[in-house]
Amino acid sequence: MQLDSVNSVSETENNAFWAVVREAFVGSTRDFTKGSIGVAIFILSVPMIIEMFAESLFALFDIFFVAHLGADAVAVVGLTESMMALVYAVAFGLAIGATATVARRIGEKDLDGAAKTATHVLYLGVIVSIAMSIPGIILAPAILRILGAEPQVIEAGVTFMRIMLGCNAAVVFIFLLNAIFRGAGDAAIAMRVLWFANVLNIILAPCFIFGVAFFPQLGVTGAAVGTTLGRSAGVLYALWFLFRGEKRFEIHRDHWKLDPELLVRIVKLSATAVFQFLIGTASWSVLVRVVAGFGSVAIAGYVIGLRVIVFALLPALGLSNAAATLVGQNLGAGKPGRAERSVWTASIVNAVIYGAIGLVFVFLAVPIVKIFTQDPEITGYAVSCLRIVSYGFLFYGFGMVLESAFNGAGDTWTPTYINLCLFWLFEIPLAYVLAYVFDLGPQGVFWAIMIAFSALAVVSALLFSRGKWKLKKV
Repeated sequence: MQLDSVNSVSETENNAFWAVVREAFVGSTRDFTKGSIGVAIFILSVPMIIEMFAESLFALFDIFFVAHLGADAVAVVGLTESMMALVYAVAFGLAIGATATVARRIGEKDLDGAAKTATHVLYLGVIVSIAMSIPGIILAPAILRILGAEPQVIEAGVTFMRIMLGCNAAVVFIFLLNAIFRGAGDAAIAMRVLWFANVLNIILAPCFIFGVAFFPQLGVTGAAVGTTLGRSAGVLYALWFLFRGEKRFEIHRDHWKLDPELLVRIVKLSATAVFQFLIGTASWSVLVRVVAGFGSVAIAGYVIGLRVIVFALLPALGLSNAAATLVGQNLGAGKPGRAERSVWTASIVNAVIYGAIGLVFVFLAVPIVKIFTQDPEITGYAVSCLRIVSYGFLFYGFGMVLESAFNGAGDTWTPTYINLCLFWLFEIPLAYVLAYVFDLGPQGVFWAIMIAFSALAVVSALLFSRGKWKLKKV
């Protein structure tokens, strides 16, 4: 009798576990301001982790195929990515405003407010993407020269950069639409959208690069064409979900009526977040310029090393975004204590996971890099980048969650100040001094990255514990 009871409890727990797993993948109508924090983090973070894994998987496939075209082609991608990082910064910043505002309205049970926020986020996306595409198309050759590209790299890379910067709307809208879904707690929808887009990317990019079957052989330009087409298809898929699919709120005609006050409020919140990410990502452009002083081979090694690092770190945004959603919804529900517990739980889990991944990269850097290139010079730089930057993975996992938590609360200025001080006043000067004054070369840049991001985690933890983020109104 007692054994039957134990078995019954065990079976019930097992069924409950698989029900939660299914909820994470299929979608949830759960109220995340109640119940187990661990379950809430799991349901929100699993689809976000898988979503970001898709993005990082594509980044690896992309550089794998481009690396077969030689160091100049990899340099084209690396230099363009340093500018696309600015586009990503704007997209991330706008997405933060969208997630924080939608999450707060959902927490308040204001579904009309969430729907109206979604439409105004889309208005903002149209304006911003047009404003970025025109100068990107016109100034592509000048940008490559300023970044220190060699003449043959400029010749090969102008069209690539024009496509990537000119079609930035595909990036902006896939981020914004998924941010709306995440803020509402519909993380499974965002996961499906990004997987759809990136599977297309992985199929189309090599077809256009190498001219597979009936596709034209476009070389490095083909990577830009495949990426843009895949992301554009993802945007259309996300728009279908927003207007026709099942989600937590419905958009009606009256939600499209322009509300200048709401638009200004979103702009103010997003502008600070955009500035925050521009500070961080523009610093990567400067670091590329520092590495460029050592030639295309050094840039190629740096790009390959960072792509592997991004492959590992992007899924960490899953837990970070889950924390941001929980902070926004719980503050909207008047539960700041639950919001804080959610963040500390997510950050500790993330730190443990990424500490372990960092150790794997430290010991297996050589075989990992050799998947992408057999060139001994490129391999040397890429291994150094991967190994040195990985020393700080435990700190990165912790810091990423804390920065996202500030943003989810609408406190976008705190991480902005942190980024400004640690990246521009500390990391960039340190990279230059280590690379050129102490003659460490590109390794000096890699050490500067590791030290700066580790310091960011410590500073973020100290400021988060003060609790001022709980008082922000969105």
